[in-house]
Amino acid sequence: MADSSSTYQAGGSGDQPKKSIFPGFGRFKVALSTVLTMEIIMQLAHFFKYPNCFLDDFHKADTTIAALMMVNRMEERGQIAPNDISQLLDSLKEIGNPGTASTVQELFLKHTDRAAIDHVDTDPAAQLLNLTKSDSEKDIPIEEEGAHSQGVNRERGHSEAENVATVDRDPDEPSQKTVGALASSMYPMSLTSSSLMPIAPEPMGHHPNLPMGYGAMLPPGGRMQPMNSMTQPRVNIAGSNNLVIIGSDVQSTGSVRRATSNKMSTFIRELEETGCALYDKIQPIPYIKEKLHAVDKVFIEVGMERRECDEHDHVSWKTLGSYHDIFPVEKGNPRIQIIEGDPGYGKSTLALQMVYDWCNKVSNSPFSGPDILICLNLRQLGGMESIAQAIKQFSLPLDSELKLDDVKQLIRKNQKKSILVIFDAYDEYPDQHNKSNFVMQILKGDILRHVNILLTTRSSCIPSGLGARTGRIRLTGFDEAARERYIRKVVTGDDKAVKKILEQLNINPTLGDLCQAPLFSVMYAHLTHKGGMLHKLSSVTEFFGHMITCFLSHTQNKLSEADDSPENLQTHADTHAALDKFAFEALTSKMQQLVWDQTLFVGELGEDFYKLYVGVGILVEEEETDIPAPGKLPQRKTVVRFYHKLFGEWYAAYHLIECVKSRSYSLPENINLYDLKFLFMFACGLDQPGGSQVIKLLGEREDGAGSVVLCAPQLKEWSHDVLTTVRGIVSSPIHINGYDSSRLLQRSTIQLLELASQHKIPISEVWLAESFSSVDPDSLSLVLHSGLGLPRLLTLQKLVIMTEIGREVTVDEWTGILNYAIHSQLLKKLLLFNCLLPWMDSFPASLDNVQVWWVKAIDGHEYTLQSGRWQNRSGEILTRGAYDDLVTKFRERYCNTDWQKQRRAERE
Repeated sequence: MADSSSTYQAGGSGDQPKKSIFPGFGRFKVALSTVLTMEIIMQLAHFFKYPNCFLDDFHKADTTIAALMMVNRMEERGQIAPNDISQLLDSLKEIGNPGTASTVQELFLKHTDRAAIDHVDTDPAAQLLNLTKSDSEKDIPIEEEGAHSQGVNRERGHSEAENVATVDRDPDEPSQKTVGALASSMYPMSLTSSSLMPIAPEPMGHHPNLPMGYGAMLPPGGRMQPMNSMTQPRVNIAGSNNLVIIGSDVQSTGSVRRATSNKMSTFIRELEETGCALYDKIQPIPYIKEKLHAVDKVFIEVGMERRECDEHDHVSWKTLGSYHDIFPVEKGNPRIQIIEGDPGYGKSTLALQMVYDWCNKVSNSPFSGPDILICLNLRQLGGMESIAQAIKQFSLPLDSELKLDDVKQLIRKNQKKSILVIFDAYDEYPDQHNKSNFVMQILKGDILRHVNILLTTRSSCIPSGLGARTGRIRLTGFDEAARERYIRKVVTGDDKAVKKILEQLNINPTLGDLCQAPLFSVMYAHLTHKGGMLHKLSSVTEFFGHMITCFLSHTQNKLSEADDSPENLQTHADTHAALDKFAFEALTSKMQQLVWDQTLFVGELGEDFYKLYVGVGILVEEEETDIPAPGKLPQRKTVVRFYHKLFGEWYAAYHLIECVKSRSYSLPENINLYDLKFLFMFACGLDQPGGSQVIKLLGEREDGAGSVVLCAPQLKEWSHDVLTTVRGIVSSPIHINGYDSSRLLQRSTIQLLELASQHKIPISEVWLAESFSSVDPDSLSLVLHSGLGLPRLLTLQKLVIMTEIGREVTVDEWTGILNYAIHSQLLKKLLLFNCLLPWMDSFPASLDNVQVWWVKAIDGHEYTLQSGRWQNRSGEILTRGAYDDLVTKFRERYCNTDWQKQRRAERE
């Protein structure tokens, strides 16, 4: 077998394969796997904030396989590289394994004949970008699409006229060599206000409505502002429901450059003509079409956190004050920022607000600064071969004077401008599994390396292989204050009405957790204000079902007033099997294609049914323009989609229930269970027998444990099959992670554990990874950072508390943890990681039945409680003097962590 460190070096004469400059790395990886124990694997996995699905994979494999899997994961995520393993070494030291770190370093030197870090850039994109040079010296090659696989050699010294990149190339066009262009800096921050222009005519080809939190559509509508030519760039805006182009030409003197060609002027003019009504028609509730809003009238900032790595390579999520902080100027701008969030968390609404900021030059918003802003809705770009094709098809008028080749050439002439591209709804991109598509080429830096990228996606669908210059932002949803701000801003300003709406959420904690998602919060606020009693609903299925009923009831009332036939409404509302099948097959196919041709859709479902669901707002119509064949005129067509992907999951759940009635049915192998978690939750809540069978099927999947955790609490009763499945799930470790922002997931996990304990099912072990906050002295429950509580679990056998790095547990907290352990009848082991425990002269005698471990303290030792005294593996007793030394070392080592900074601030 060839060594995995062997690589193919493109470029040079003939592009012949070259010997890797990093021999032996493959042998090192194999050797590394032999020193990784299961305990070290789990500690590293939590330290690196790996998702639960990775942890489940490690637990299910034997140690040898798990170690190999861990090595592969670390390489994928850049924690080890052929010339640098310093992040792994530092991480091993941080979790208290300095001996293992030394062993790994020796293995690296032995097999690669190099130190732990060689200052050689292994990232091909980084090499091409000449990142070791100063900004003024950098040459950035802008390759044509696909050039990364053709081994095109780049050289410097060309004139500016030659610095033109081939951004898009038809398959039958000859390959063109391209050369570097100077890197553009991030867009300027200076801003002024200006007056509004009249709204331009509505562009062809789109539907005007966008749900709050909808991750698949930017609706039409917009306003344009002419800027003061002495202080601001001229604004050029174009858009449809898919694409927004905002362009300007800026000189350092502040004067406006003239268009470089007549075609450029035409391009900008046509983009302006189609850019009207860009953000003016937000539709919070599907059936309320008579009252639409501009995005700035309904936008409320959601909680945000940035993924950061400290000097010890410890990953953490830091709260952001505003979406204005997404591109951190003080830390250098990452080329790519990923904005991730669960369904309905407002990813597309946020993107739309950024576009609004640009168009209106909103004061203090960094998104008002780029020369060009492109916002592409990836859901509709399946099969697209280039950005130019997307612009031509979705952003220019039907009778555009520009041809596809013109668009390509015009894009090439914009490569020295500061550009921000927003790729929206990557999780719904049909071509995401095709790693050679133009979107992935841009994301990986194979083309358009000078462009800044902002990509929105579900947390379960993060693209891989994007390199080190990738930032991560996650949306954490609405807290109570944000919900109140939305209600006051959009629903009602009456204090009593606001108070009544919020009180119902406090009555039902489950509903409150669900309304962490802005989409659900918005729906809840509007429906409750209209008199709905939603606080009695106890599950996500009941909430969504009630919401659908409200939509249909409202439409039925309107039809009655119009002397239409309400009987047809009820018939179609109750009979939707064809729609269920459409939704299920679309969601579970390898390429999630959630847009259908209207003619095909109506032919399958019937015209009356179609009109009803479009009228209710559950289905939405859009217009598209096809790129014509040579000599043909472009054609417009109508397509249809769900108002939100969650509505597709709702109807797909009905079809899944029908499928599982056949005991021979099995789930499609390619299905992403976490991405479609609401589909399975809905199915379990809709039908008790069918839901039990769904959980059985999920439990049979290697990646199904997380889905069972979410789905089991949806059932009113647990059948024998469900009990068997849950028994298997809790026989492996259950993780409640503080870096998982979803309260719904945490509550579902706690509910599953409670129900398992009530059914006297042994719970193997529970890990609280950076989620423990305190102990409730009255109930003896472990309070999490989310505010939820983990009650005493009578069948729990092992509890692991992994605190944040640098945390010092107080005497009250330590006493509470010990009391929790004493009152958990079957608990045999209690382990604590990462923290500094307080000194105690004595411990309760009732702890004798529990093995208490203080794991991996600062000196690299493990301590176990024996007869009321801490001692290490060698049997040495930890004296008070040795403990005081340990405290000093601990505080010095972790002085820059948040916990130690807070401790010092409190003392001051």
